[in-house]
Amino acid sequence: MINITFPDGNVKQFEAPTDGFAVATSISEGFARNCVAMEVDGTLVDLSTRVDRDAGVSFLTTKDERALEILRHSAAHVMAQAILNLYPDAKLTIGPTVENGFYYDIDMEPISEDDFSKIETEIKKIIKARTPIVRREVSKKEAVEFYKDEPYKLEMISDIDDGTISFYSQGGFTDLCRGPHVPNTGYIKAIKLMKVSGAYWRADPANPQLQRIYGTAFFDKKELKAYLNLLEEARKRDHRKIGAALDLFSFHDEAPGMAFFHPNGMAIWNALLDYWREEHRAAGYVETQTPIILNRSLWEQSGHWENYRDNMYTVVIDETEAVIKPMNCPGGMLLFKRRRYSYKDLPLRAAEVGLVHRHELSGVLSGLFRVRAFYQDDAHIFMTPDQIKEEILGVLRLVDRMYKTFGLGFHLELSTRPKKSIGSDAQWESATNGLIRALDEYGLEYIINEGDGAFYGPKIDIHIKDAIGRTWQCGTIQLDMSLPERFDLSYIGADNDKHQPVMIHRVIYGSIERFIGILIEHFAGKFPLWMAPVQVVILPINDDLAPFAEELHRTFEKAGLRSSVDDRTESLKKKVREAQLSQIPLIITAGEKERENKTLSVRTLDGKVRFGVLIEEFIKLANENIQDRRLELDMFDD
Repeated sequence: MINITFPDGNVKQFEAPTDGFAVATSISEGFARNCVAMEVDGTLVDLSTRVDRDAGVSFLTTKDERALEILRHSAAHVMAQAILNLYPDAKLTIGPTVENGFYYDIDMEPISEDDFSKIETEIKKIIKARTPIVRREVSKKEAVEFYKDEPYKLEMISDIDDGTISFYSQGGFTDLCRGPHVPNTGYIKAIKLMKVSGAYWRADPANPQLQRIYGTAFFDKKELKAYLNLLEEARKRDHRKIGAALDLFSFHDEAPGMAFFHPNGMAIWNALLDYWREEHRAAGYVETQTPIILNRSLWEQSGHWENYRDNMYTVVIDETEAVIKPMNCPGGMLLFKRRRYSYKDLPLRAAEVGLVHRHELSGVLSGLFRVRAFYQDDAHIFMTPDQIKEEILGVLRLVDRMYKTFGLGFHLELSTRPKKSIGSDAQWESATNGLIRALDEYGLEYIINEGDGAFYGPKIDIHIKDAIGRTWQCGTIQLDMSLPERFDLSYIGADNDKHQPVMIHRVIYGSIERFIGILIEHFAGKFPLWMAPVQVVILPINDDLAPFAEELHRTFEKAGLRSSVDDRTESLKKKVREAQLSQIPLIITAGEKERENKTLSVRTLDGKVRFGVLIEEFIKLANENIQDRRLELDMFDD
């Protein structure tokens, strides 16, 4: 007799060994039809897996996020089979899932998106056949024999320790894979190939260049349609296009991966930093600044040289090797160590908007989202162990206030110790438990990402959600007990003895460049008044009124409003249209009547026009909106 225990504690008995299909069907046939895979005692396996002992079993249905990943992994296999059917000489490498889809790297003749329709036609045939996807395990020797004519698969097999290796087959197609997979190809109800690009085998330019073919898949055609609509909306909001249209920033070959910010972009930048400083002063932070070049010995002491070397730029100064800093924390260690602190001085919250450089491969650079030089709104909080919970809660509350100002929701993820790390087991356990206690008290549900922490400590990642539902990881809170030990940091406790402080690394914007890119797409270039590069534009209706427009401009600038005058010899209609395309929130028409009455005609981006607005009242209403950092332009009562 075999006892199967379900997540709700209920137990079912089976007289003989069984599999996931039978267990799911014993609940109901309708439930079984929606099952994709199962967990047996916490291990994710195929539904066809044999259960021959007492075990805890839970099922992944089509509504489970992990089930979608399994579907997409299976879709990668289906795509690979279709390509081999059409291109028999192709050689397969790897086909992992990625965010929102999958890809497969294949050594084959170059193809383009024009070839996608015939590949998708072949894919549909494979899906329609509802071919079972079957797992079998073989020895390493058998795997080598099977793939004797497949150099990439042989190389992958050589990296696997001796023991059994799993294959998955669907009809005449077999692939090397850990699994699990959906039960048959018919589970893939909606699939689309998205793009093709080049990729070197194992990211090494010395290796052959492969065709990387991307696709996505869903359990439902409606979900695919919604996703494609989202992509279309995202294309309209592309920060690179909007950034060029609004004259915010540019990139140049002389500094690849490093953004040049124009005056309009700097207006946004400064608005963000003014707000950042205001919030941080109110939260008890002091601001610091550290050099961008520091000796290699410092990075060896911090552990970054060992764990982060490939991403660091180095220089030689006075015959000594130095590093252009990839992060700000080692400099923060030196600042803390320069003087003696008492427990009464803690917590010390030291913030730094620091310029860092990280070497990113040219192929992954992407506008402001992935750059090689960027500013981080870093902060390091030095504290006593009993202050951990309250300080983390303080950061979470600050995060909540700041993100709400931009209309951004967020969720939290806790990342635990990675394989490559520094510090003792006791330190990691204490740090992780400290984060868990704070998260539990904060009360927002969170996800646990096992093994995804920083090499020096566990962390809370903060994922924001933008206006069209996309998520972005920006803020992070990292609890660190290792660096204070490495730098021999100490404070004098109430017992008059030395004690080692605990430290938090945290950012809220993250990379300021990247955060600006996210905001450009979040607002689609239509920024709130307080952030808008140009808040007011004045349009004189003829040359005689240009002096009046200039007078208004000086008045607005003196009042703290970012304004400009468009006195070109163009039609008023054209100038209004161009101001709207430039997303200028307040468009003022300067006519003879306005000059005589000292009033304004104000047009907003919603198309409404207000006549006879007093200049003083306009300034008052605009500045109230800006000072409150409102998301909406609610200056006028309609």
